[in-house]
Amino acid sequence: MREEMLTTTLNELNGTSADIEASGIISTDGLMMASVLPANLDEDRVGAMSAAMLSLGDRTAQELARGELEQVLIKGDKGYVLMTYAGDEAVLTVLAKPNAKLGLIFLDVKRAAENILELLS
Repeated sequence: MREEMLTTTLNELNGTSADIEASGIISTDGLMMASVLPANLDEDRVGAMSAAMLSLGDRTAQELARGELEQVLIKGDKGYVLMTYAGDEAVLTVLAKPNAKLGLIFLDVKRAAENILELLS
């Protein structure tokens, strides 16, 4: 039941922008809780990479006195990876196209993360 509600949240997020190609909710230990990913993406790999990057981002923010980590953004020539916490137990990862309008995606991701936090509480 909870996984269905999380998947519905991801489907709504992916529907807000044609620039969002995939999304997933990952536990902070790297396990996929729900996802809307294309067939060519491995759930386990997305989960493991998201947990590792967020952990590194946390450590970097602390070590360099940047305060509490809010998000990690990776830009590649084929698009973006955006990771943000959805509470203490989960991470929302979004893959977006290279020409994505990031301002709108940040807003939509923030709203989705709040919804996910409520569902997991």
